Amino acid sequence: MDPYRPQLKKPSFPIGDNLRAYLRKYRRERALPITYERLRGFIEAAPLIGADGKASLWESVVYDRLEMEALNEDLKYVYALIRVDGDLSFMRHLYVDRVDYCAFGNSAPFRVRIVNAFNDNADYYYVKRADSSRVYGLELEHVLSPNRMNYLTCGTTLVEEHIAGLPGDVFIRRWLDNPEIRPIRIAKELVKFNERCFVRLLGDMRSYNFVIVVTPDFEGAQVRIRAMDFDQQSYEGRMNFYRPQFFKDNQPFALFCMQHLNLESAQQYQREEQVLMLQRASLSEERLALLLATMSRDTVSTPEHVASLRESLAEHYQRNEFRECSSMGELVQESLSAIRTRMRGKGNLELTMFD
Repeated sequence: MDPYRPQLKKPSFPIGDNLRAYLRKYRRERALPITYERLRGFIEAAPLIGADGKASLWESVVYDRLEMEALNEDLKYVYALIRVDGDLSFMRHLYVDRVDYCAFGNSAPFRVRIVNAFNDNADYYYVKRADSSRVYGLELEHVLSPNRMNYLTCGTTLVEEHIAGLPGDVFIRRWLDNPEIRPIRIAKELVKFNERCFVRLLGDMRSYNFVIVVTPDFEGAQVRIRAMDFDQQSYEGRMNFYRPQFFKDNQPFALFCMQHLNLESAQQYQREEQVLMLQRASLSEERLALLLATMSRDTVSTPEHVASLRESLAEHYQRNEFRECSSMGELVQESLSAIRTRMRGKGNLELTMFD
């Protein structure tokens, strides 16, 4: 058994009043014409065949004809809310091509395929059960990572945009040794992604839970790694669960970094990402402070997991302040404080902006 896999299915935590107020403040909570439970009312389902000719984990679902007519317009409006703040004048040429359902995973999501009638270009978005730990994960990604996250909540429903990219497991099989990408660029991004997940306590980043975005450049392709599954934000009590390098599924990536990076370079890229995270935190200081204060008062894990994780982090950082934390939100806050303090101790004058 893989010691870094979740041992039990993570429970769902409802969105509380304080988090709901935060979401309203930053226009994440919106009135939506569809709900997760409404999409559960399909009458038939058929396995969706993938590009390889095999049945995927997804099923295409069918609704009653009258319901489907109403759903089409409502699903288009939700897409308009995500993309253009609800302006349907830019969406008249779009249509709903398909609604898929996946029973795999904690969120059991629906995937909506939207197609442009003029050029057949397709886009997707997802409808899931709202879960507070997942929402905290999305919001921390938005504030502390280089990626902007588009999502909306409405009661017990969560709507997320599609995150485009090659799933990590597919990248390992098809692209890891591609000569068009310099190995050092892949290794550098893996180190930075690993550090970002660890500091903000995003767990379960196995290779199929993140994507790699490849961008052609004049000196070979650039890459960026993006998380796409936020179910395991600050839930587990094992520290290495928040370090992607330790998952069996990610072993090819870990070996790749060892092959192409020396220790000094890895430490450099780790420090670069720490500085960038603190800069992002500084730019969104008020928002992040409110988010972490809300998260600190919320329940997104068990007392046992919090106690186990704070002890491991205290030993890792050699910082007793972790032992005073009583929630996952406080542990995330203390992780940011720990790297800020370490940098100040090194005498880095460029960090005075964080004083």
